[in-house]
Amino acid sequence: MSTSSSVLQNVQPLQGTGDATFSQTAVALAGVAESAPNAGWATQGCMTLTSCGAIDTRAGKILIVDDQASNVSLLEHILASAGYTSVSSTTDPRKVCELHRQHVYDLILLDVQMPGMDGFEVMVGLKEIETQGYLPVLAITANADHKLSVLQAGARDFITKPIDVGETLMRVHNLLEVRLLHAQLREHGNRLESLALSDPLTGLANRRLLDDRLAMAIAHARRHYGVMAVLYLDLDGFKEVNDSRGHGIGDALLKAVATRLLSIVREEDTVCRLGGDEFVIALTHISSRGYATKTADKIIQALSEAYLIEGHSIQITVSIGLSSYPEHGNDAAGLLKSADAALYEAKREGKNTYRVPES
Repeated sequence: MSTSSSVLQNVQPLQGTGDATFSQTAVALAGVAESAPNAGWATQGCMTLTSCGAIDTRAGKILIVDDQASNVSLLEHILASAGYTSVSSTTDPRKVCELHRQHVYDLILLDVQMPGMDGFEVMVGLKEIETQGYLPVLAITANADHKLSVLQAGARDFITKPIDVGETLMRVHNLLEVRLLHAQLREHGNRLESLALSDPLTGLANRRLLDDRLAMAIAHARRHYGVMAVLYLDLDGFKEVNDSRGHGIGDALLKAVATRLLSIVREEDTVCRLGGDEFVIALTHISSRGYATKTADKIIQALSEAYLIEGHSIQITVSIGLSSYPEHGNDAAGLLKSADAALYEAKREGKNTYRVPES
């Protein structure tokens, strides 16, 4: 990648010059970057956006890819002059994909024409990593005929040689802003999805997620002639604790119960808080109903141990109704209904125990 421009006529000596000459040129270039059309707006735009609490593109992770070390250094100085703080580089295009896997760059400045492996081949490799189809690539080309080709190959944008500093900084800023905004929106969407599928107090699954997990577990058991089970739990004495100690203590107790339940079941099982002091556990891919009854015994023992909350020693127990597929129901509604009926029997017969529906 060669760089020459009426805007950057003093860049030509960079090819094959000593470090001192390069440093002097870079200083001059920094001045060009500050005064170039739109460059000041882009940098000032970043600062203004940051002061308003929006995205700071200058913190975006950038990778420069060029087989000429002097041109890599040039771009590094351009970006540094605009305040970008996380800039990496390589002169070996064959290392780009592995570097991107390790560091997940927000933007890759990619020279199109390089010996051994060109920019088009690099983008093919990047597509295997960026499975959502968004390549964070700003292509750099001296061939006007490549403009359409690089966009068709997946690049988000391109700059042409001779390089214009102001245009380069503007395009870098714009692409980083889009990339980082998408990342924030994705994180926000994940948080919303998590809230939609989880209990806000305990972080356990909510009824919506439980229904999905039950449907999958039953379908798997039906397909493989297997067994799965549902445990319906109700805390004995929770209302008295909540009324006498206050809702703060009650909420802390529910969180502690959730933690103990998660420590008992396997990772593939689902623990759900239906609301209040009611919980449901879906045990998937079990060998027999006997596994479910042993799990119920463990839960009863674990939850009956005292809780120390804000200096208070609190004791509660739990009653459990147990149902299993296919013995007590062929769908989620049937299993929950059977487990609920068994829970009622456990309560009626003295609590702190589990019951199984009569077949």
